[in-house]
Amino acid sequence: MSDQKIKGPASYFPSIEKKYGQPISHWLGVVEGQMPARHMELVAHLKSEHGLGHGHANAIVGHYLAGKR
Repeated sequence: MSDQKIKGPASYFPSIEKKYGQPISHWLGVVEGQMPARHMELVAHLKSEHGLGHGHANAIVGHYLAGKR
């Protein structure tokens, strides 16, 4: 087992899954379905259409756009 702490957007993933009841793969699929779009457009979509908070939406979008799908 690794003792490395998860950093960056992925550090939010456990709380996102717990709070919104969907796996991260679901949210990455939602983002993919909105492409092509700009970062803040994607964040706004997750917030307005799915009720995510700004930090959680930003973490998902940042992770997706970094190519870590």
